[in-house]
Amino acid sequence: MATMCDSTRQSTSGAARLRQVALIVSDLAAAENILHMVLGTEVVFRDPEVARWGLSNFLAPLGGDLIEVVSPFRDGTTAGRLLAKRGEGGYMIIMQTLDAAAQRQHVESCDLAKVIFSFSKEDVDCVQYHPKGIPGGMMPELDSHTPSRENPEPLTSRFSPWHACGPDFQGYAAAMARSSHFQLLGVTCRLASGDKDTEGAARKWEQTFGVIRDGSELVFTNARLRFLEGVKNVSDGLESITVGLHGKALYDQVHRTAREQQVEKGGQVLMLGVKWHFVLLDSKEIKSVM
Repeated sequence: MATMCDSTRQSTSGAARLRQVALIVSDLAAAENILHMVLGTEVVFRDPEVARWGLSNFLAPLGGDLIEVVSPFRDGTTAGRLLAKRGEGGYMIIMQTLDAAAQRQHVESCDLAKVIFSFSKEDVDCVQYHPKGIPGGMMPELDSHTPSRENPEPLTSRFSPWHACGPDFQGYAAAMARSSHFQLLGVTCRLASGDKDTEGAARKWEQTFGVIRDGSELVFTNARLRFLEGVKNVSDGLESITVGLHGKALYDQVHRTAREQQVEKGGQVLMLGVKWHFVLLDSKEIKSVM
């Protein structure tokens, strides 16, 4: 039965988690190496299913959340065309809600975005949307794990199951715990050239995906996504990733290694086409970089 559209309705949960940020690069091995050298990340999964899109990938945890890196291995792929157009950088924003299927029904009933891929299996619903008409230059995906006795708080339990990491929950949960000194705090996305309506961009995501909005920012249970005004002759897309670190020694080590690997200049770390901000979790600097 068709449902009446209310484009201002949010998801029934009123909450979402920024679970995974996907980046695109030309050299996957080099990307894996630099993340390991600077952050000490470990690969928890390489998904063979992404080969259907002509991609190879790996996933590395930052605590309970993930950085995915993809690279095309054949010509004529959507990701390859994006790479040729914009260079290395952001690819997808992957969010987690409590009921992705219900949110999809809302999106389609209101014609807010086009679904380009989806699957449902056991407790998982995964829905990818076409980025056309979605501000910020990133492909959005909204997934869910149905709450259960084994997984009662999927949005707030830090190391809760995540389908993108494969079937070995014990293995990847242990890797998440080993990286618990890191915490994904937020990302910034730049709008297209000439687009100054950052609050309108956040409102579009709020109305489409049910993410709580605060002005020009999206408020996730674990992080924030902030929109930046478009700049002339600069492509839209992911501008920065902010990661919190536990301990001054780790903070100093990350910056020292970044300088040694020549990916930090003037205090600015640039890896995989994206600016990385590292802040102490008890530092007042957190708000200043978000």
